[in-house]
Amino acid sequence: MDFLFNINVQFYILSYLVGGIPFGLVFAKLFTGKDIREAGSGSIGATNVLRVLKETNPALAKKLAILTVILDALKGIVILLIAKIIGLDISTLWAIAVFSVLGHCYSPYLKFEGGKGVATGAGVLLVMLPIETLIAFLTWFVVGKVLKISSLSSLLALIALIASSYVMHHDLEGIQTHAPLWMIAFIIVYKHIPNIVRLFQGKESKVI
Repeated sequence: MDFLFNINVQFYILSYLVGGIPFGLVFAKLFTGKDIREAGSGSIGATNVLRVLKETNPALAKKLAILTVILDALKGIVILLIAKIIGLDISTLWAIAVFSVLGHCYSPYLKFEGGKGVATGAGVLLVMLPIETLIAFLTWFVVGKVLKISSLSSLLALIALIASSYVMHHDLEGIQTHAPLWMIAFIIVYKHIPNIVRLFQGKESKVI
């Protein structure tokens, strides 16, 4: 058990546990009594918060969805910034980023179920790859405004982020590989498989 006293391991565990906090589920339950896992897409993320709660209270649904996005992003950002401040190396930071997204998508508090990883992924990548993440955000915003399909805008934003990363960096600084970025991308895409199937079937719902 000596490995638990390693500061890197401690941050990996912390990032996973904090990443697993299901803010969308907590807020929906707290303010409306609804379990958003039982309606809509069944996800705990902001899109499903908005989709489920807007039926009864559109104004509250929008506020809770925005709050969910912000806190889902912050739970990755905060741990990374603390790790940076105390001087953990870049490879450890990337591992923390991956564990944060894993925690959100496979929460230890929800029997290892969770969200799609978009907001938490955006948060950690904003710290690690700020310019590329802003490009991705612009893509997400434009596609979302035009097509109003949350999953499609998120997936195209992810593609834009990966593509811009390769354009701007032959390899990610300090680790000489894009592997952590691909790990985060794989987790997010895997969690979106039901959405991808619905997209091909023309059945994916829009967020209006």
